[in-house]
Amino acid sequence: MLSGVCIGTNDMAAASEFYDAVLATIGMKPVFFETHERGYAGPDGRVTVFVVTPYNGQEATFGNGTQFMFNAPDKDGVQAFHEAALRCGGTDEGAPGPRDYHPDYFGAYARDLDGNKLNVSVSLEGKR
Repeated sequence: MLSGVCIGTNDMAAASEFYDAVLATIGMKPVFFETHERGYAGPDGRVTVFVVTPYNGQEATFGNGTQFMFNAPDKDGVQAFHEAALRCGGTDEGAPGPRDYHPDYFGAYARDLDGNKLNVSVSLEGKR
């Protein structure tokens, strides 16, 4: 069972502003604050997303083929997440909409300020 993910950043202040706005669209809020780490919890109160500056002091980098995937409550949530990511300085990696790789999939893709790929989606049939 996955307990959470860490997303690396080179600018904690900018990343905090970005993720505070973007994750709020899907009901997540920052609940844990440290100089080099910020934790986000969903409605259940569990902290599952951490934004961190690397502990080894090296530059944060993104992985090719790596993405952080989030569930939205509905299509409007997918749209809001994607719009917030772009409004906060992220870049588009795929506008909200259905995809042909899953019949009930509706999702969007963006990159954060450090180049990390983000995916947000909802199952239109509630089966995912």
